[in-house]
Amino acid sequence: MEKKREIIEEQIKHAIKSTYKVISNQLNDDNSQNKNSSLKNLDFSEIKDFKNKKDYIKLRANADSKALRFRFSDNMIFQKNQPKNPALKKIYELSEIMRCEMLGSNMLNGIKKNLENNYYQKINDEKNNNLNSKEETSVLDAFELYILEKFFKLNLNKYSLKVLSYWRKDFDKNLNNHLNYLESNIENQENYNFKFSQLLENMDIFENTQNQENNQNLDNQNSAKNDSAEDSSDDENKDFSDKKGESQFDTEADYDVNQFRMEEDSEQSDDNGESLERVAQKINIKKKNIEYKVFTTKFDEIDKAENLEKEEEILRLRKNLDQQLVNFQDLIAKLANKLQRQLLAIQNRSWEYDLEEGLLDSSKLTRIIIDPQNSLSFKKEKDFEFKDTIVTLLIDNSGSMRGRPITIAALCADILSRTLERCNVKVEILGFTTKNWKGGESREDWNKSGKPQYPGRLNDLRHIIYKSADSNWRQSKKNLGLMLKEGLLKENIDGEAILWAFNRLKKRKEERKILMVISDGAPVDDSTLSVNSGDFLEKHLKKVVKTIQDNKDFEILAIGIGHDVSRYYKKAIKITDVQELGDVMIKQLSQLFEKKLNKKNYH
Repeated sequence: MEKKREIIEEQIKHAIKSTYKVISNQLNDDNSQNKNSSLKNLDFSEIKDFKNKKDYIKLRANADSKALRFRFSDNMIFQKNQPKNPALKKIYELSEIMRCEMLGSNMLNGIKKNLENNYYQKINDEKNNNLNSKEETSVLDAFELYILEKFFKLNLNKYSLKVLSYWRKDFDKNLNNHLNYLESNIENQENYNFKFSQLLENMDIFENTQNQENNQNLDNQNSAKNDSAEDSSDDENKDFSDKKGESQFDTEADYDVNQFRMEEDSEQSDDNGESLERVAQKINIKKKNIEYKVFTTKFDEIDKAENLEKEEEILRLRKNLDQQLVNFQDLIAKLANKLQRQLLAIQNRSWEYDLEEGLLDSSKLTRIIIDPQNSLSFKKEKDFEFKDTIVTLLIDNSGSMRGRPITIAALCADILSRTLERCNVKVEILGFTTKNWKGGESREDWNKSGKPQYPGRLNDLRHIIYKSADSNWRQSKKNLGLMLKEGLLKENIDGEAILWAFNRLKKRKEERKILMVISDGAPVDDSTLSVNSGDFLEKHLKKVVKTIQDNKDFEILAIGIGHDVSRYYKKAIKITDVQELGDVMIKQLSQLFEKKLNKKNYH
């Protein structure tokens, strides 16, 4: 029996570690020191004391929380914005832990379920009927409950509401007017940490030094929940993004994140062995190696941007974009002139000299003056590689791009479109998202069909044509403002979007075809991932990209905003500041043009 128990414990440890590596995005990290420094934070000693399902729920939630902190929190930013008052540092750290947990909840439903189950369990276990005054409560407990209520939308029980009632006025007075700002900036750690620190410093409830003693309670409350900021100070250069998850799975393990987030068994057992064995059986499910498929395409939509909104609304959104362009006028002029100079410089180098016919080479006229017997010299402009080129900009229109990222993407698309047009390069601007959250009509159809297993992609696609290759910038510029439309940005199914853009390029007559993808992470569609393997969309994306990369007639490159996308694309650039996007796009295009030209001249 003891041997069997040890085997089960090892199975649980292996499953937790595999999932931790997935969530913390360490699967491709070759730095063993970083891996060890992160994995050592997992405490499995409590497995031996498991009595029922509650213990397992706590372990899973704690592991998820630590993985999310490792993935989404930059320790340099965290330390830089720490409040000066030492009494505030623990509550400031709690705010960062919960920011990371909110990002994780947006990333995968399984993570959200784990965290919520653990919080509800914690809330329901803490009961003190003799609570009669504010002095008997902890400000840290109250603050955690406040965040759970406001951000996680948890329904608090009577006891929790009583604890919070003693502090609610204080919190509302200082935080309530800033909740929308904080919630909209959970993906931007710099803004979030700075604002929270500022708000905490201004809260007079923390001025009493007695709260320093209360703050010590956080060490006990969160010792199993997360490590201190100092423990993660060695983990530098971590990739972090808002909502996007890189749900690639460990090839050495057969655990799938969504399958690992198993359905909870309402029955509990007093027998430790049986309880653990049931857990092990549930998490040791083999992944289904199913080819990419689509449940239905009848609700998918490919439409021109101008057909998605009324003319007045599109013009209003374009005006909004133009207003934001004012702040970038200097940058726009610099980038546009830089690209145009580089392309024109390439053009100017592409001449054939000493020909018998063509344009008169004025630089050789001095030879005629010196010796009239010399013949006139002519030159002829070579065919420019980029005169027969089309560039497709495919822009991720998912919810995590909302705000500054999508604004900058729209601005840069605008800049490149008009600049390349001056240089006789065709430009097409496309966007991709879904029509609905949670699967839309496709999921309804699946429900009516009896919910067949592993249905494949299960959402309604929306592919948008902002500017076709044959329309000029002036005709299409108003459409780019649509990217700022509230409610347009939803889920992102990258593989099919890239395949759509690729098939449009295939039909073009231009000799050179370039596809540039602008994204901020991995493909995410909750509806699809909830009923298929967790890497279902990623596997398809990789397959599609590889097919295009193997085709010598096409070039594909990607720019990841705040996110490393090199795992999907051979030619990939990561930017941490969205203001870098324009410069990076221009640099990459310039290098492509110059490389092609030099190669041709060499031959």
